[in-house]
Amino acid sequence: MPHIYLIYVGPMESSIFNRPKSTTAVDWRQLGHCYYPLNLSLRQRFGCRVQKISLDGGFTCPNVDGSLTTGGCTFCDNRAFSPSRRVRRDVITAQIQRGIEGLRRRYEIEKFLAYFQPATNTYGSLDKLRMLWDAALEDERIVGLVIGTRPDCVPDEVLDLVDEYAQRTYVSLELGVQTIHDASLEWMNRGHGHAASVDALQRVQGRHFETSLHVMLGLPGETHAMMMETAWQVAKWNPHGVKIHNLYVVQRTRLAEQVGTGQVRLMEMQEYVNVLADFLEVLPPQMVIERISGDAPPKDLIAPRWVLEKGSIKQALIATLAGRQSYQGSKYSGHSD
Repeated sequence: MPHIYLIYVGPMESSIFNRPKSTTAVDWRQLGHCYYPLNLSLRQRFGCRVQKISLDGGFTCPNVDGSLTTGGCTFCDNRAFSPSRRVRRDVITAQIQRGIEGLRRRYEIEKFLAYFQPATNTYGSLDKLRMLWDAALEDERIVGLVIGTRPDCVPDEVLDLVDEYAQRTYVSLELGVQTIHDASLEWMNRGHGHAASVDALQRVQGRHFETSLHVMLGLPGETHAMMMETAWQVAKWNPHGVKIHNLYVVQRTRLAEQVGTGQVRLMEMQEYVNVLADFLEVLPPQMVIERISGDAPPKDLIAPRWVLEKGSIKQALIATLAGRQSYQGSKYSGHSD
């Protein structure tokens, strides 16, 4: 079968999310870092180590339940995201307790963030959202909320509710932008285009919560230039943080079929690291880098297997930037137009 080629047509959006310019909150370069890592940012904010506890709030996605389309994202195993899923308040409490026990076996730690992660965690009624967030915050060890969602699932009434909670605790809203290229979003079967990201980021301005973006590198058909267009747009939006990861394949997905038949090629590790370094160079130095790679449970992961080697990826990135005598923000212009 032929390879899949996606073509992006149209200009890159200009700045719409002009966070007030500020100096880097912490001198991470002086501390020996080549980018501003999340753990350093959280330690600065809370005065100690803080870890996220992944919580399943029983959500689905609008490209799974038929509201927009069906089948879910091309790269996701969507079997668990049934429209009929329900999660009780006590189930959230139990998830938190298990998460804390697991993390304490590895770290000496007392503070945690409740991370509503699987599926689209604002895709529900306001009553459901309030119940889940209240349940998480009942535990005194939970010092904030992290809410993962899609840019097309944050109507104003949801943003108002998030803002309400952000006025009494730490809240980070994670938007799965993924790319600025509509052809890639169509390949993903997202059910929304880049315009949804632009709209969402316009409407989060002036809120009390932090905003971070998810971005994927190595999408089929995206050239280096196209990936850098996404990088420049993220820099112009200037959110508090960004999560960056490579395209990888898990079992029971349409992407698995496409890789298996040779339609889609995955990046090699150093190839990915080179693009990642380019991406970081154009981002503002005060933007928190929440992730530099993604992975999956080994039993579910098909390829590339190098995503399981997080330490090797980080060391390769450090070596690549050092070889360039470079770092996050070294090519950031600071201009928003």
